[in-house]
Amino acid sequence: MSDIKINELLSQIRSISSQVEPNINIKQDNNETMSFSSVLKTSVDKVNEQQMMATELANRFEQGESSVELSRVMIEMQKARVSFEAVKQVRNQLVTAYQEVMSMPV
Repeated sequence: MSDIKINELLSQIRSISSQVEPNINIKQDNNETMSFSSVLKTSVDKVNEQQMMATELANRFEQGESSVELSRVMIEMQKARVSFEAVKQVRNQLVTAYQEVMSMPV
């Protein structure tokens, strides 16, 4: 193995992490910044909106509304499913990362 001393490496990581600001910000096009939590909330809200729209379209199709086509309903339902799966995978990765960090020895 290498000659890296674990304690020295951990102390360097701790000193660097103490200098890093804990609130991660993302710049928008209009030069405003958004925190990670607001980006996550916005994403979840969009997924929820997409699922509600797909459900409403399906209900309208089931009620026999002539302006709603089956192909459009199926496409919207698949879009909602895929976006939900993406958010679920992000959540799973966040939980895994949290568990890994919490299991690290101090």
